[in-house]
Amino acid sequence: MERRWLVYPYHLWMLIFTVIPLALIFFFAFTEPSTYAFTLENIKRAAEPVYLQVLGHSVWLAAVSTFLCFLIGYPMAMILVSSRVKYRNMMVMLVIIPMWMNFLLRTYAWMTLLEKNGLINAIVKFFGGATVQFLYTDGAVLLGMVYNFLPFMILPIYSVLMKMDKSLVEAAEDLGADAFTTFRRVTFPLSLPGVYAGMLMVFMPAVTTFVISRLLGGGQYMLIGNVIEQQFLAIGNWGFGSALSVLMMVLIMISMAFLSRYNKAGGGMYL
Repeated sequence: MERRWLVYPYHLWMLIFTVIPLALIFFFAFTEPSTYAFTLENIKRAAEPVYLQVLGHSVWLAAVSTFLCFLIGYPMAMILVSSRVKYRNMMVMLVIIPMWMNFLLRTYAWMTLLEKNGLINAIVKFFGGATVQFLYTDGAVLLGMVYNFLPFMILPIYSVLMKMDKSLVEAAEDLGADAFTTFRRVTFPLSLPGVYAGMLMVFMPAVTTFVISRLLGGGQYMLIGNVIEQQFLAIGNWGFGSALSVLMMVLIMISMAFLSRYNKAGGGMYL
């Protein structure tokens, strides 16, 4: 009881950097900028078709990037788990090290690689191909998302697979199950909590990103994160920017509730 004061700095931190900013976002979203009177105009404007179309495009790219991260990240996590201990820690470090570099620098590096005179086009020309327009496309934006957010898929799955009871796999093999059946009925169902966590950790930053779409999309691919950034920094319409932010928070909360429900309902389910 006498150590309860140790949690006060955490509560103060949460109040200053989480509760108060969220309260301000909701305040500006539902008030007039001049009189601060209650209004729903900002929310109504955020629900206009043009912004819903941008939101739909953002959700689509985020969902595709999440799926691609899963397709790449799950096998990589299994490779990490099955590796020898002396190599495993080094391989995990190789996954984590890119995250130590500044997010903006990593994205600029891909711009250098994908540009018309970049390394990838140089390789294409070396083999007799024509110059390919990689930059300023959906593919470039997806590539940037997958590259930057892939570790957030690998690490949760790796953590769950490491903690999984290996005797269950051995029991399935003793009962005559082949490798695919063992994976389908034992390994994958037991790893679903890590998959759900990884999907959330990839989808949430992907759907709100604005740096990747601005740099690799060249401003031609406006995502909802770019619209919110413009409202706050360029136009100065904090009310509408806050309304779009509230819309994004609702979308993220629905996604979290959906995956949490599936996690609870299907955590012990065998396929």
